[in-house]
Amino acid sequence: MTEQLDLFGAPTAAETVAPAPRSQPEQSLPAGLRLGTSSWSFPGWDGVVYAGAHPSSRLSRHGLGAYAAHPWYRTVGVDSGYHAPLPRARLAGYAEQVPPDFRFLVKAPALVTDPFERGGGGVPQAANPGFLDPARATELAVAPFVEALGDRAGVLLFQFPPLGRALAEQPRRFAEALYRFLHRLPQGPCYAVEVRDRDLLTRDLAEALRHGGARPAHALHPRLPDLAAQQQCFADLPPGPVVIRWMLHAGFGYEAARRRYAPFDRLHDPDPASRAAIARLVRAALGAGESVYVIVNNKAEGCAPLSLEALGAEILGGEG
Repeated sequence: MTEQLDLFGAPTAAETVAPAPRSQPEQSLPAGLRLGTSSWSFPGWDGVVYAGAHPSSRLSRHGLGAYAAHPWYRTVGVDSGYHAPLPRARLAGYAEQVPPDFRFLVKAPALVTDPFERGGGGVPQAANPGFLDPARATELAVAPFVEALGDRAGVLLFQFPPLGRALAEQPRRFAEALYRFLHRLPQGPCYAVEVRDRDLLTRDLAEALRHGGARPAHALHPRLPDLAAQQQCFADLPPGPVVIRWMLHAGFGYEAARRRYAPFDRLHDPDPASRAAIARLVRAALGAGESVYVIVNNKAEGCAPLSLEALGAEILGGEG
C-alpha cells in the first residue's frame, strides 16, 4: 500500500472520497463474519468501492471511510505494517474513519518475524537480532495496535516469510521458539500466526499456538497445502476466532500476479474451488459459534472487492 502520512486532518472538498453508488447487498452477512480486503488504496476500484477516480495517495489517507461504508466490509488488512512499524498516530487516524463495529487486522513488522536482515531484492544479508524478540514485538507492534486502535483492534498477525532451510527443516525448533515468543507477549490482543513453509505445519506448531495463546491464520497461497490440510493440522485447537487469508492465485508469484491483474478492476482468473473451500470453512466456524475474519488480496482472482461479493454470495447460498 502507498505510504501514508502520520497525521490525518479532515479532508478538503477536493480530497473527499465517496463510496461507489452501487446497489446495496440484498442480504446481510452473519454477525460473526468479517470480510475485508488486503489494504484499500487502489484507484482501479473506481466504481467498485469508490465513486470517481482518485490517486492512491488520496485513497490511502481518506478512502477508508468510503470503504467501510459497504455493509459487508467489516475488517481490512493493514499490510503496510509488515514493511515498517506503524506509528500510533497513523493507526489512530485509521480508527477515526471507521464505524465502531469495524475491526482491523494488522501485520506485525518483519523486524520481528523475518530471521534475516535483507538487502536489495530481498536477498538475506545477515541474521536479524530482533527475530522473535518479544520485547521488540511489544514495543513496535502490540502497544501501538492496542493503544491506537482501542475497541477497533481485531487481529495482530505475525506473518513469517519463507524461513530458509535451517529453520524450515527443523519444525520443532521453530515451534519451540515461537511458543517462547508468544508466551512472553502481553495478554489480551488476538494474535494470529501465518507461515509460508509447508514443512512447518506440524502438530508441534499447533501446540505452540495452543500454549502460546494464538490463532492460526489459514492462508490460501501456492507455497502452502490446501485449506483442508491446514484445517486438519489445527483441528484440535480450542475454540477461538478463525482467520482466513486468500492471498495469491495458484501458479503465480506476487509480481507476476500484479502485472497480470493491475489495476485490479475485474476478476481475471475466477477460482470457484478456493471460494467454495473458504465458504465451507466459514459456515462450519459460524455454525460452531466462532467469529471469522476473511481477508482477500487482489492477487487471488484479480479484484478483491469482486472476490468478496462472490464469496459472500457463496456463503449465504450455502446456509440452511
